[in-house]
Amino acid sequence: MAFGKGRGNKRSSSTSYASTITMVVFVALCVIGVWMLSSNSIIPPQISQANTRTVISETERADVSASSNGNDEPEPTRQESDEHPTFEDNPGKLPDDAIKSEYEQQKSAKEKNEKTSSKARDEVQRETQSQETQQDNEKIPEEKEKDNKMMQESDEGRVKQVVKEFEKEQKEQRDEDSGAQSGNNKGTQEQEQEQGQGKEFPDVEQGKKDQDSNAEVTYTDKTKEEQPMETEQGGTSENSKNEENGQQQQQQDDQNSGKEENMENNTTSEENEKEQKSTKDENGQQDEHNTTEDESGSKEEQSATKEDNVEQQQEEQKEEKRQESSEASGFGSGIPKESAESQKSWKSQATESKDEKQRQTTESNTIESIMVGKAWELCNATAGYDYIPCLDNEAAIKKLTSRRHFEHRERHCPEDPPTCLVSLPDGYKESIKWPESRNKIWYHNVPHTKLAEVKGHQNWVKVTGEFLTFPGGGTQFIHGALHYIDFLQQALKNIAWGKRTRVVLDVGCGVASFGGFLFERDVIAMSLAPKDEHEAQVQFALERKIPAISAVMGSKRLPFPSRVFDLIHCARCRVPWHNEGGMLLLELNRMLRPGGYFVWSATPVYQKLEEDVQIWKEMSALTKSMCWELVTINKDKLNGIGAAIYQKPTTNECYEKRKRNRPPMCKNNDDANAAWYVPLQACMHKVPTNVVERGSKWPVNWPRRLQTPPYWLNSSQMGIYGKPAPRDFTTDYEHWKHVVSKVYMNEIGLSWSNVRNVMDMRAVYGGFAAALKDLQVWVMNVVNINSPDTLPIIYERGLFGIYHDWCESFSTYPRSYDLLHADHLFSKLRPRCNLVPVMAEVDRIVRPGGKLIVRDEANVIREIENMLKSLHWDVHLTFSKHQEGILSAQKGFWRPDTSP
Repeated sequence: MAFGKGRGNKRSSSTSYASTITMVVFVALCVIGVWMLSSNSIIPPQISQANTRTVISETERADVSASSNGNDEPEPTRQESDEHPTFEDNPGKLPDDAIKSEYEQQKSAKEKNEKTSSKARDEVQRETQSQETQQDNEKIPEEKEKDNKMMQESDEGRVKQVVKEFEKEQKEQRDEDSGAQSGNNKGTQEQEQEQGQGKEFPDVEQGKKDQDSNAEVTYTDKTKEEQPMETEQGGTSENSKNEENGQQQQQQDDQNSGKEENMENNTTSEENEKEQKSTKDENGQQDEHNTTEDESGSKEEQSATKEDNVEQQQEEQKEEKRQESSEASGFGSGIPKESAESQKSWKSQATESKDEKQRQTTESNTIESIMVGKAWELCNATAGYDYIPCLDNEAAIKKLTSRRHFEHRERHCPEDPPTCLVSLPDGYKESIKWPESRNKIWYHNVPHTKLAEVKGHQNWVKVTGEFLTFPGGGTQFIHGALHYIDFLQQALKNIAWGKRTRVVLDVGCGVASFGGFLFERDVIAMSLAPKDEHEAQVQFALERKIPAISAVMGSKRLPFPSRVFDLIHCARCRVPWHNEGGMLLLELNRMLRPGGYFVWSATPVYQKLEEDVQIWKEMSALTKSMCWELVTINKDKLNGIGAAIYQKPTTNECYEKRKRNRPPMCKNNDDANAAWYVPLQACMHKVPTNVVERGSKWPVNWPRRLQTPPYWLNSSQMGIYGKPAPRDFTTDYEHWKHVVSKVYMNEIGLSWSNVRNVMDMRAVYGGFAAALKDLQVWVMNVVNINSPDTLPIIYERGLFGIYHDWCESFSTYPRSYDLLHADHLFSKLRPRCNLVPVMAEVDRIVRPGGKLIVRDEANVIREIENMLKSLHWDVHLTFSKHQEGILSAQKGFWRPDTSP
């Protein structure tokens, strides 16, 4: 009995033991099956090649290895065979989850996880090992299909980076606009639209499908050849990681797996961990989601999860900081809309000049477009390949009743802006690069010899074989401009080139050698000369890559603000300063900064001919009555010339002590800043004395003035983008620094090797030009006459620019600029003028091989793209999303065969 009882106990114990083992095995297998069903992918983005054997075959492993570099931070790869590369914002036919917002993805993932957990509990009770094996077998072809899809969706490296930057900045701008709207602009319809764009993710992303369906990207093969992607730039990945503020996991998922469930896996892993944490297999190994020792690469996944959590916290902190500091960054519009309130705080040049001019303009409200099939024609103007529409309007010039004040050299724009294209000179070649271009240019690019015949003995310009050479001399500095520049510095130490003196106006510039060599002293000069009998001297300057415009001091003010130039220079210029009550010299006085210098090195200063003596006598009386102080007269023995240097007063004391009110002081209602088609007045404006007025103090020394908000910008004044003006200034600067360094230099698809002459067609604070400071370029900042008048700010920070209305032609020769930049310009022009002649003007002033960058509304981008294609430009990149877009293109040598 005892034996029998003992056997019975043993049998019961054995049965219990076997049952326990069976249950453990059963539960372990069930858990593995549940995990395989609920997991997105058993291959984390960082998994090594060896660990992929547990999931995919050898063939599939090779595919995965080819699409991943195995680093914690994958590098973008090139896919030369992709005719139309896809990217994370437009990945082709992906499931709905792939284009959902983060909020919707989390919500969808949570619902899916709950369903999966319920299903898992049911299967624990009824599933068998054979079913698990079958599921495992079915998983492999599914993984293969997804891996193939992953390879097809491998992004073009630069396109992906561009798009990532765009989406990031769009999000930042929506958040920033939302904050700005709640504090300042809740009343207007425009502000309500901006606030609607800045809502939290659920509201913004509710319409994202529609927006994404309109997202467009074109990236040509030509761009790939011009700027190949280096797949081993580790620094690029690190910078991208730091700048994208916690969005790296999404980028890694897109690059390495191309599966929409990866985001879901990151979202649901915490909930899965709670259910799976209590279950282990018979060897004591935990599930992949809970252990750091699993052979399938869970160490890397857990590390990535922790990194994601840290990055998520960093993202939230940086978002808060970004709200406070208003730092704009990335590829998108960044600061796309002007504040409606700022329009009330800032005058425009059109408003300032309204009461000062007598001129009728015709504005068209018709928005016209041009189709690809448009037949462009060559211009048949007498000026030929040197045609400047507003300076070569023969019909208007013939109607002039007087040419006494050089009215025939001033602007007379056609009533109907031309839509024809300017022809190229025979034998035209791509221009020579800077700085070599300062010394020589191709003769056939500017085929004029008259100036060389007249001024060759003065070292202006010479014909040397197929080149026009420039020895660096001029009438007053035959032995070179640098010697002359140093002579002026020695004559007056306080000039301090490149520190105190930064922005110069060179009147009667000749071929602009003075301005060309001032670059070596960290000084920029606006060189100015008329289109006259010396033919093409300004064109020579621009071909040499030196700043210059065609203009004359005639009957109207020059298109510059008051009190902005640090120094004005005139070497041997034949301007009759003493005539007409000194009207022309008084125009210089208007533009010269209080305390600034006028350098006059002309024959009356150092020669004793009767005419020169008489001019000097009259000039001395005029400058004394203007309260200009003659600081010094110095002789340059090497060149045999002399220079007189005058200084404008910094107070009104001298004006008040004058015995005679000649020249008279201007009336109180005479706006010194009004400059667009405003007649000259023989009067003087008082010097600002209030410490908060512009012109009452000298700017800080260069280069600090570039990034220092002007002292006269106060926090009580709203900036252009809705923040206090000094903060607005700084935000704009930070925004453009990021856009230029992260996008324009690397991702836009354009080579900068030949870029020297740059124009910002719609400058605001000059942030774009400031961001290019360290490049060998100069930027003409154009402030539109109907935009807030911010041009004085641009000069205050040591840059220069000009007023202009893009419904008219610009005062420059054809083929003048290497790069035009238009930030939200065309959408503002469309209500006022037809874009077809505007694009014809763009084509006129850009050199063959020159570039255009447009940032604007999506519908405008498409319209501009069509016109550029009809002009046979190479469109390198177009992208639009959230109703904003960007385009980059390059002009070719194509010209139509016919003339009208």
